[in-house]
Amino acid sequence: MMKKRNVDLVCDIAELISLAEGGRDRRELLQQVVTSVASHMQADVCSIYIYDEEDKELTLRATQGLDERAIGAVKLKLGEGITGRAVRELRPICVGTASRSDSYKFFPGIHEEDYEAFLAVPILRGLRRIGALVVQADEANYFTPNDVKALRAIAAQLATMIENVQLLSEARLEAAASETAAPKKVISESLIKGRSASTGTARGKAFTLDSANSESCVLPDPDAKPHSLEDFERAVEKTAEQIDRLQRQTSEELADVAVLIFSAHLLILEDDQFSGRIKGLIEEGCEAVKAIATVVDEYVEVFSKSKMPLIREKVLDVKDLGNRLTRNLLNEEADTADYQGQIIIAHELLPSDILKLSAENVEGFIVSSGVTSHNAIISRSLGIPMVAISREQADAIPDGEEMLMDAEQGIIYLHPGPEVYDKYRDLDQAWRVLHDAADMKEETRTRCGQRISIFANINLLSDLKPAREFKAEGVGLYRSEFPFIVRNDFPTEEEQYVIYKKLVDQMEGRMVTFRTLDIGGDKMLSYYSNVNEANPFLGMRAIRFSLENKDIFSQQLRAFLRAGADADTRIMFPLVSSVDDFIAARDIAYECMSSLDAEGIAFNPDTKFGVMMELPSAVEVVDELAQEADFLSIGSNDLIQYMLAVDRTNEMVSSLYLAHHPAILRAINRIVRAGLKYEKDVSICGDLSADPRMLPFLLGVGLKKFSIDSVNAPTLQRLVNELNMEEAEKIARTMLALGRISEVEAFLLERNLAPECEA
Repeated sequence: MMKKRNVDLVCDIAELISLAEGGRDRRELLQQVVTSVASHMQADVCSIYIYDEEDKELTLRATQGLDERAIGAVKLKLGEGITGRAVRELRPICVGTASRSDSYKFFPGIHEEDYEAFLAVPILRGLRRIGALVVQADEANYFTPNDVKALRAIAAQLATMIENVQLLSEARLEAAASETAAPKKVISESLIKGRSASTGTARGKAFTLDSANSESCVLPDPDAKPHSLEDFERAVEKTAEQIDRLQRQTSEELADVAVLIFSAHLLILEDDQFSGRIKGLIEEGCEAVKAIATVVDEYVEVFSKSKMPLIREKVLDVKDLGNRLTRNLLNEEADTADYQGQIIIAHELLPSDILKLSAENVEGFIVSSGVTSHNAIISRSLGIPMVAISREQADAIPDGEEMLMDAEQGIIYLHPGPEVYDKYRDLDQAWRVLHDAADMKEETRTRCGQRISIFANINLLSDLKPAREFKAEGVGLYRSEFPFIVRNDFPTEEEQYVIYKKLVDQMEGRMVTFRTLDIGGDKMLSYYSNVNEANPFLGMRAIRFSLENKDIFSQQLRAFLRAGADADTRIMFPLVSSVDDFIAARDIAYECMSSLDAEGIAFNPDTKFGVMMELPSAVEVVDELAQEADFLSIGSNDLIQYMLAVDRTNEMVSSLYLAHHPAILRAINRIVRAGLKYEKDVSICGDLSADPRMLPFLLGVGLKKFSIDSVNAPTLQRLVNELNMEEAEKIARTMLALGRISEVEAFLLERNLAPECEA
């Protein structure tokens, strides 16, 4: 018997992507999946069942090994048969001798009775039932625990693809007619002042890619030569090739987050009620460009009005697809049809949208619904400037308008002149010099010789290269939520392990600090059902979510522990409000260690566990936390937000978000004192850790470990080199003695360290 080739092959995302490339028809795609799985696992039968939530029924949709007439005919109620039971109980069921099982369901004529070994794994998106993946073999007791693990990994990958198919089915068009979009108001000013979200400079033409009220794609030129049906079919073929290429490219460059992010594009493109309807309009005499715009508008209207968040999220996908189809039809920028030379204007963007548009070479983003912290972070990691402005200002910028964005200051220049371009060429050159890593030293020391450590914040695996270039001494903060927020389901333990192991391996022995999942507030998961909270910043956030969802938490902890085998790794828990929170989280980690040990799976038994100090309640019990935890990390962004009760994403109160508030200064000092008292490591991350105005104070209270975005490392090292610890301690003592914000600001002004004011 040939050796099974399951885990390495079927857990590889590229394997599934290659299947998606092989066939456009959904039935053919599912059939290729079952054929491939049966081959890799050396199984006699592989089948896929799809679950209907309304009827609570499973239907066989593809099979390799059973009679093909069973497809569409074999149906199981939830809980019926071994397969129905696995889906009802949300767990794999492996039976050595199926005919002896009480749950076995016999279907005459499909020859299923020939196969005794039976393994059924539910296909789930979070806790939502999508379907089941089943393998069978004639040899009893054929399937092993490793086969169960492999099939679970495949099922997790299939969930996204099948979910997208279901969403399209649920959002079927009912001949919705598109409405004429209201004309845009044209802005008269040549400069717009907004708020910076991701720094940098961008130059390009405005392109609105957003709501149902904006044009979906280029409108036809009445004087242009009409396009034929064959022209449109060539544009479809070219578009499909481009999307396939984009998916492969992003999967290579952003392996941790680019899981089938273009799958919805392909599903919509191959949908008969999308491409088929466009063809029908062309055959009726409608110009091809207008036909695309008409059908895209219909889809946008239906999607945007849906009650399902996952369908509403497809608005940008269908508009992006319409734009790409139109450009390919018009042969613009032959073979690119991307967003090079364009600045996208959108009311709202998802992290996955940012990834897609990044792959399509967008120059910058202008958003009008406010900026979530994770959108800002992911844009920074990708090096794409982003500015937030009002909806009225965004609606007044005409498409095609020449713009220059200074995202450092939050300024947008409309139709800028040569003098503006010259100014920013000089500023860009100065920025490159300031952030040049060429003179970075291996060690960072103050003028008096005090050793200071600079660690990197890592958001995406692509951040690792600059972290090494800037000589980071390790990872002080790995934000683990990005593989969660850019997809449509929870990543499995195996998927997470692959990502975390790459992170550890590429840091080549240097310390890595994992932060457990931090969602909630403005960092929501669209596929997590319990998200309708009156005040999400005070709701099911971070460690609260993890403790409430122990299965998800345990999978992440197991992946962290496994990735840390033979390495220097730490795990820290975000938004801890009490000693009890920390102990509860650590106890689950200890349980994971015990289970890994019992399973004979390698892990790091010396993993250290720490607390992110972000809440006023944690500051009040910092002595007790310092006694229990192995280390403390000051999360400055949330510490300021929660201590001052200021939503940093709310423009109306953002001026009250003050790092130099006396309460913040004293809280930081108190945390550092507790760490020193109990000989526990204390570090700081967040925007404050790279603020040159506050650096003397931070050094002066005793902070010696800073975790920052790698690009800021040269500046921070130069500043540290110029400071003397005795002087820094004196500055800290003076600032701690001040009780008013105005007094702190006056002192900073006197020291030439005044906070920057709004322009």
